[in-house]
Amino acid sequence: MRHDLDLSRCRWGARFAAALILVALGATASLAAEPWSASQVIQPATLAKEIRGANGKNLKILQVGFRTLYEQGHVPGALYCGPASHAAGRARLKACVAKIPKTADIVLYCGCCPWQECPNIRPAFQELRSMGYTHVSVMEIRQNFGRDWRAKGYPIHSGSHP
Repeated sequence: MRHDLDLSRCRWGARFAAALILVALGATASLAAEPWSASQVIQPATLAKEIRGANGKNLKILQVGFRTLYEQGHVPGALYCGPASHAAGRARLKACVAKIPKTADIVLYCGCCPWQECPNIRPAFQELRSMGYTHVSVMEIRQNFGRDWRAKGYPIHSGSHP
């Protein structure tokens, strides 16, 4: 009887370990599933420094979220290119970048919601890459633009024009 109890614990332990491994593999797979590499992700503090410096003049910053968010405040110099979560938004994005060289340094951001839930950033990135843009980065906004940019005191431009 005692032997059966030890065998039962051993099986439960093995199942638990297998479940932990599957969870870990799933987390790794979800990171690998992002359409960009780690080197294509820029943090808000880094972008804030870049736009204040000489390098910022060469960046093309595109806001791919909702117009109301853009008008309330956006990264200085950012162009409003519309939400990329639907076909009309992706068409607007294509029009927005039509005159931008394929080798330009482009930074995309949305800021509507937490990074993992954003419906716009991934389709926008994929669209630009499929169009042949080779230097596309994404700004990682973990929570939202207000918390991860505005509240940190980074520069803001309000209104509908950059």
